[in-house]
Amino acid sequence: EGRPHIVDLIKNDEIDFIVNTTEGKQAIADSCEIRRTGLQHRLTYTTTMTGARAMCRAMKQQSMGEVNRLQDLHKELVL
Repeated sequence: EGRPHIVDLIKNDEIDFIVNTTEGKQAIADSCEIRRTGLQHRLTYTTTMTGARAMCRAMKQQSMGEVNRLQDLHKELVL
């Protein structure tokens, strides 16, 4: 309702990662605009706490070393 609204923060590039869980009609209505704006700004977006935890683990692992594509790892096993 008030300003600054989360959408304003997204548009101002003040948000890097969105965890948007909803409960209730108003939250569900707001989530559409939040999701649309986040995707337009190419932000990582999840709607569940399980997804948020998985993303945090992935970011932590990324900072710990090299990240490999599964396809590349499979190719090494097959050769």
